This record gives sequence, C-alpha cells and structure tokens, in this order.
Amino acid sequence: MVKQTLIVCTLLAAVSLGGCRKNIQTDEAVRQGILSYLSQNKNLSLNAMDIEVKQVTFRGQEADAVVVFKPKGGDPASGMSMSYTLERQNSGWVVKKKADTGPHGAAAAKALSTPPAAAPGSQIPMPTPSGALPPGHPPMSAEPKK
Repeated sequence: MVKQTLIVCTLLAAVSLGGCRKNIQTDEAVRQGILSYLSQNKNLSLNAMDIEVKQVTFRGQEADAVVVFKPKGGDPASGMSMSYTLERQNSGWVVKKKADTGPHGAAAAKALSTPPAAAPGSQIPMPTPSGALPPGHPPMSAEPKK
C-alpha cells in the first residue's frame, strides 16, 4: 500500500511540474522575441513606432510571424509589414538570421547597385548633369510638334 501511494504521489508531482512549464506559443511571446531582436539595432527608434504582430504560425520549434510597423500618430496606411522566422530557445523566441536573399540581403543590395541589363543592340542612357541631353541625342525644341 505504501509503495502504491508513493507511485501515485510521484506521478502527481510529475504531472504538476509539467504543467508549470511556461507556454511560449503565444503571439505576445513572439512579439517579445521580435522586440528583443529589433532593440539590438541602434538605428531604430522603437518608441516612435507602433509594432503589431498580425499573424503567427507555429511549427514545432519554429514560428513565422508577420509584423506591421506604423509611425506613432501617423497615417496607418504609411506603415509596412515584415516577415520573421523565429526559433524556440530556452524559454523564449529568437529571430533567426535571414539568408543573403530577400529584401534585406546582399542579393538585393547588389541588384540595387547594379544597372539593369540592356536589350541586345540597345544602349542604356546614362544620367547627365543638370538635365543636359546625352551625347548623340537629337536636339529638342521647347515647342511641342503640331
């Protein structure tokens, strides 16, 4: 009888301790992980923004979140949204580093700094100072043609 009581008590203790584990599969826990990540960027003024987690999808040890950033007191239409992938670490969520692709990766930076390719046989006009026409451009008149 004592042995059965001891087994029952052990099982109850295990169940009650398991129930004390913090549930971090919540939007608020994901929001805290994102805020922690963003606070590491000294160029961001988080106090000037409203940050809202719009959607979270949990996948085991990972979570995908869509976050909307809006200026405080500004036009809600002037906001932007970002997607983040987070991974569960200890008792919280940590934003995973993005690959070198996508809107903030090296591939996008290279694309923005590289001029577009011209179609075969065509030339890309180069910018000229003070509105001057590129070399070889026919003269333009101030009056529209009739």
